Amino acid sequence: MDLRINTSIPPLSGTDLPRRVAATPTSTRELDGGFTQALKGALQSVSAAQEHSGRLQREVQLENPAVSLEETMVAIQKAQIGFQASLHVRNRLVQAYTDVMNMQV
Repeated sequence: MDLRINTSIPPLSGTDLPRRVAATPTSTRELDGGFTQALKGALQSVSAAQEHSGRLQREVQLENPAVSLEETMVAIQKAQIGFQASLHVRNRLVQAYTDVMNMQV
């Protein structure tokens, strides 16, 4: 029994990127693009997942026979998990900023 669900949403960006252990950036351009681009890509994929689940919800409400309830529920859960993960990252960043600002020099 095959339980795979085919979706058109790509996986969250940044999850398939290899980690650099001892890589040192050679220019400020590399330094600026790393974390910022990864965070921006992750937020865009979360936004796309939310939009996709919203479209599926509308189609289910309009009783479109091409859209299944199961597919819609899975898309909603994916969007919710992505949003919660981005919320946790945001909270960690705010906490790190607060910790750095409260350090005594």
